[in-house]
Amino acid sequence: MNESTPDFQQIYTTFQPKILGYLRRLAGPEEAEDLCQETFLKVEQGLSDFRGEAQLSTWIYRIASHTYHDRLRSRTFKQQQCEQSSDLDVDSFEDRNPACHEPKPQLEQQIIRAEMNSCIRGYIDQLPEIYREVLLLSESEGFKNREIAEILQISLENIKIRLHRARARLKESLQDHCDFYLDERSEIACDRKQNKDPAS
Repeated sequence: MNESTPDFQQIYTTFQPKILGYLRRLAGPEEAEDLCQETFLKVEQGLSDFRGEAQLSTWIYRIASHTYHDRLRSRTFKQQQCEQSSDLDVDSFEDRNPACHEPKPQLEQQIIRAEMNSCIRGYIDQLPEIYREVLLLSESEGFKNREIAEILQISLENIKIRLHRARARLKESLQDHCDFYLDERSEIACDRKQNKDPAS
């Protein structure tokens, strides 16, 4: 390894938690560990060829996304995803997302906000994969549109279109299934509408 090659151990320490979290949101916890391990194996193998044309973070996320899509194309994974999606129902979302239960105005505001974010993430998880991926890279990982285009290797205009559609779909789901309100501190919180089914 020459002097200009980044240190793999430092890269792994810095990026492994972020990549693992990203892959958990994309592929689910069952697949994320293996995908993360495969991603960093590819990172280690490719470090000697990394010339810095892209930012290190976008390069690593690109490898993670490619690794995920390779797995997504496999027949076994497609079948597993289909079976998992057929099992989704209201109860499963309520179990995972505490904010979808009855209002809890007595809780501290930071807890309410964390639960609200968890509830919203549940609806993000229901978006089609092409929309969920760009939304996660933008909102959760904090990448700019141009960086997302580099990661996914598609045009900037395509990224803008996907993000617009992803946000529109998410907004529609939230308006249909959640009541947003200002709490006693004038900060936003949400509760699930009791007469709506998130799976509908």
